[in-house]
Amino acid sequence: MIEQKITALLAEKFTEEDYADFFIVEIKLHSNNKLEVFIDSDTSLPLSKCQKISRYLEYHIDEHQWLGEKYIIEVSSPGISRPLTLARQYQKNIGRKLSINFLVDGVKGREGILVDANETACFIEEKVVLKEGKKKIRTKEITEVPYDAIKKAVIKPAFK
Repeated sequence: MIEQKITALLAEKFTEEDYADFFIVEIKLHSNNKLEVFIDSDTSLPLSKCQKISRYLEYHIDEHQWLGEKYIIEVSSPGISRPLTLARQYQKNIGRKLSINFLVDGVKGREGILVDANETACFIEEKVVLKEGKKKIRTKEITEVPYDAIKKAVIKPAFK
């Protein structure tokens, strides 16, 4: 399978010092011979690095003729609109606003600041309004959200 070959090539590339904090998010081969490779980094992911990785993959794909003569390859970061899928992505985005939809129907989604993340769950700080008699008390609450309960989680852009 081409996805496994690309994964192996990237694993090798990511052992290089300049790419040591890079990781694979997703690899998709579409029926029209379009290969999408989504990568990320714990620090930054400049366009120039995506271009170098694209050329590296193209060289190997062409050399071994894995996709034949005609194919399209796109190497990019997942982008802000794509859902988070890996614990490492949650950890990278600590401090940003996160919107979560749950797998269980009828369970209300949550939105808050991502304050922590580990291998099994993320923690979001939400604004909560409590009523004491006629008084409304605004407070903040930290909620643990296990990844296996999440249907979709996306970073909400901050506009200042």
